[in-house]
Amino acid sequence: MRAPVHACPRRRLTSVIGAALLGLASLSGCKPSGTVDPTITEAKAEGAWAIHEALEARIAAGKVSEADRAAALESVRAAADDGTAAHAYARAAVAGRVAEERGLKALKILEEMRTWALESIERDPAFEGQAAKRLLGTLYVLAANHLEDGDSEEGLELLEEVVDAHPDVALNHLRLAEGYIALGDPDPAFESLCVAQAGRDTLRAEEAALLDSLIAELGGAEALGCS
Repeated sequence: MRAPVHACPRRRLTSVIGAALLGLASLSGCKPSGTVDPTITEAKAEGAWAIHEALEARIAAGKVSEADRAAALESVRAAADDGTAAHAYARAAVAGRVAEERGLKALKILEEMRTWALESIERDPAFEGQAAKRLLGTLYVLAANHLEDGDSEEGLELLEEVVDAHPDVALNHLRLAEGYIALGDPDPAFESLCVAQAGRDTLRAEEAALLDSLIAELGGAEALGCS
């Protein structure tokens, strides 16, 4: 039986949320709500990537609890480092998923996320279509003010590089458009939003929801003028 909804007061620090990022929402002092799903626990024996995949499956199913996220982070931190880009990316991505549910106390987790995203890039910059660079770029764009030496413009450059390398991936265009809008320069976002809209069927539910919110923010589908 699941625990009741989290009763702690919540304060949204940013309204722009990536699929792997940054609600920065809950205040400190509250135990993560919900129970830990067995798939998270069972994945511990298979390493960091398996833990990451189990957590993402829970999120995609709309069944993830705060306890799932916290347990996944604890598990990836304890997992043996096999020296792969997959391990490093899993560390970064799971940290990002926890940051979605945390408040100001998550700032150290954001630094942890950056550290492991950089490590994944160092180990294999091409891993999963430059997923770590996309993650890092989104982090810099959305949370530069919360990071030591954070640089939102560098983040935008990283996202542009990922789009240049993989222009047919809708998610890459979605993240780039999100970056432009977050930095107050929406005009270049229109083209990327059109590409993301054309590839909508490749996006996960939360990514499609982000796409809808960005399009609405720019005036709706008609305002995009997609051909």
